[in-house]
Amino acid sequence: MTARDLPDSVPAATPRATPLSAEVPPRPREFFEYALIRVIPRVDRGECINAGVVLYSQAFDFLGARTHLDVPRLCALDPAADTVQTRAALAAWELVCAGAPGAGPAGLEPLGRRFRWLTAPRSAVVQPGPVHGGLTANPAAELDRLFDLLVL
Repeated sequence: MTARDLPDSVPAATPRATPLSAEVPPRPREFFEYALIRVIPRVDRGECINAGVVLYSQAFDFLGARTHLDVPRLCALDPAADTVQTRAALAAWELVCAGAPGAGPAGLEPLGRRFRWLTAPRSAVVQPGPVHGGLTANPAAELDRLFDLLVL
């Protein structure tokens, strides 16, 4: 039986409804940059633990940081480490990324400038690691993935 054999009263087949996500093409992967946030309790010794990740994507207009302080590991490197100050320093990274009111002048800068300011080399207990790059279609999910992989 062909379409010509069908009576006029039979409607033509209608396409099946597709979910909304299938109608919107996925966003292409775009370049992003990230750096580990390291805690170096004794700068003179150079030993560190990974305590967070900061990620920036200009294409997605995204800047985010996730931090976690593993106190037992920190105290293994330096039993006299100031955990309260270290937690406060890590929290400041997240405030600057979010542009929160407590971030000070750095939190008012454009995202790219904030990322460059955060990842500039410094001699402090909390320091950025080298900047790395990659491609992603979802920078928030990529931040979570890197955090789980490199920090936890």
